[in-house]
Amino acid sequence: MIWLELAIIQRALIGCVLTGFLTGLIGVFVVRMRLSSIGYSMSHGAFAGAALGVAISSNPLLTSFLFSAVTALLIGPVADKARLSQDTITSIAFPLNMSLAFIFLTLSPQVGLSSEVASVLWGSVISMSNKDILFMAILCTATPTLIGFFWKELFAIMFDRRLAEADGINTRPFVYFIIFLIGIVITFSLKLVGGLLIFALLFNTASTVLQFLQEMRKIIIVSPIVGAITCVSGLITSLAFDIPVGSCIVLVSTLIFAMSVLLSPKRKRREVKEQN
Repeated sequence: MIWLELAIIQRALIGCVLTGFLTGLIGVFVVRMRLSSIGYSMSHGAFAGAALGVAISSNPLLTSFLFSAVTALLIGPVADKARLSQDTITSIAFPLNMSLAFIFLTLSPQVGLSSEVASVLWGSVISMSNKDILFMAILCTATPTLIGFFWKELFAIMFDRRLAEADGINTRPFVYFIIFLIGIVITFSLKLVGGLLIFALLFNTASTVLQFLQEMRKIIIVSPIVGAITCVSGLITSLAFDIPVGSCIVLVSTLIFAMSVLLSPKRKRREVKEQN
């Protein structure tokens, strides 16, 4: 029994490090490219997909990925083809995905908040398997590699999309790429944090780092590290006080963000300028 508990904690620790790394990395693009509303819709798209998986007794990871892919298509290429703004699409996609998620959970064969249903809502360390860890480890290797390969274009878009287009960069494929990447990262992070809380990890960590750093190369390195530390701290706090891991991770990340705002050199410089 002790060995079983030890294995669960080990998987949880590794899962926290990998999830924090991924969400911290992709969160930089969410914040800098002003994709917060898109990230919000993507997270709830993955949530709806996972809920469908529970309802039809299928693999929630697969259905979550499918819903994320469809949401990414709607927000990206379909919105552009229909000449609709992304804000319009995300405003429609968010309530639609939430409605579908709760309908699927209502149709779930389980009664009430079973362990599987609860894991979709709030995350569950116990449900994290070795296969999940392997997939996340592969994603942790592939994501920085792809970002590094397209870094020049992505950096230009983060700095100013209009200037990037003026320099001859076709920005749409790269924005689509980041949107799909957001969906993949969210899908594989659901088991730790849950569908209702995952967006906080995409936003809080990167926003925290941006309070102190300005150079994008440093931000892109530091943010995943802070994300991993935040998730592990949340897990330790959860084990110490016997409260849900996902909720605890979000609380810790929010507290760290609040402290970063209080200590932010950027905020202090703005206050000095306003006083002068």
